Amino acid sequence: MQGNLNEIDIRSILQLIELGQRTGQLFVEAHNYYKCPKLGVDETDRHDDCGDRYCWFVFFLNGQIIYAANGDNSLSRLSEYLRHHQIKVQLDEQELDRLRTLNPPEYAYLWMLLEQNIINPTQARSIIHSLVHETLFDLLNLQQGNFIFEVGSALTPQLTTLEIAPVLTEMIKQVQIWKLLYPHIQSPDQIPVIADIVNLRSSLPAVTVNKLQHWADGKTSLRQLARYLNRDFVALAKAIHPYIQQGWVQLLTNKSEKTPDLEENRKQFILCIDDAIAICTTVESILRSQGYEAIALSNPLEALSLIFTLKPDLILCDITMPDLNGYEICAMLRQSQAFRFVPIVMLTAKEGFLDRVKATMVGATDYLTKPFGNNELVILVEKYLSPSVTKVTKETHHLLI
Repeated sequence: MQGNLNEIDIRSILQLIELGQRTGQLFVEAHNYYKCPKLGVDETDRHDDCGDRYCWFVFFLNGQIIYAANGDNSLSRLSEYLRHHQIKVQLDEQELDRLRTLNPPEYAYLWMLLEQNIINPTQARSIIHSLVHETLFDLLNLQQGNFIFEVGSALTPQLTTLEIAPVLTEMIKQVQIWKLLYPHIQSPDQIPVIADIVNLRSSLPAVTVNKLQHWADGKTSLRQLARYLNRDFVALAKAIHPYIQQGWVQLLTNKSEKTPDLEENRKQFILCIDDAIAICTTVESILRSQGYEAIALSNPLEALSLIFTLKPDLILCDITMPDLNGYEICAMLRQSQAFRFVPIVMLTAKEGFLDRVKATMVGATDYLTKPFGNNELVILVEKYLSPSVTKVTKETHHLLI
């Protein structure tokens, strides 16, 4: 059986194989897969064996799926699934060359790991199921291409089989959900990067934002991220879709694309640390009305744990606070290269000369006595965040690093 996907779609081909209880291999190729507006492939993921084509293989036993693969012989796909199980295997060139002579090499690699007890059968079955789902998702999104089904002996040895009907039903639902994410998300090979950490911090739990920052590194695609986390990437894409719509997360089309310059055309960010909630609310209101991004935190320990992620342009810090006072926070921040030159303004109700001296000794940039008026706060902030001062500070920082 062979033909063109313009004449018969992948769904119908799979149903015919299931109905006929066929054993053999389905080969599908597409010459312009990377141009598909709702899917796309990163140029770096072009499959070696297929040249400028993109190709997939599905293996069957009596109308059930044993295994499915793309045309990539690099073994990177399997390695990324192994990462979830905290398994890292270093193969030498001789082992790699031997695996590449086997068909398919990824399946042979999986069985080698099984035989060496590096993974167990349960882990191997889980990985195979994920590989099959991933491959079928790609195939069901194809609009054109060619296919050949060759009846032949089954791929051996077999570890698991999947019935086509339930898998197909599940994957069709996935494709339908995926299409609803377009045009904000167009490809599982797009790479998420954080574009607005301030809004993410103010809208999401700290744990969630920290996870986003860890993975949205400008190097890891949605597909890779799903493999690392052992999650379905359509569910993953759906989860971050609202933040992409808001512009808080952006997607790059490939790893060579320039990461958005978040230092340009962004509001300057100010962090206020004060255990008085009323002060926090007031400072946020005043500064946001002046066009700054501002977050105020009343728990100094929480603020210290977040500050290296938030990376504020200026810090307002109360002196008298429980657990951790402003002097201690300032002294700790000045020990870090990242905060050696960030303006730190101490807030206090005290007006004593010794307090100002102590603030200066721990590295404070300035001092603001409470209660303060709107204009006092704005003038002080503008003193350190005016364009000329910011430019000099950054240039000096660059020279001193």
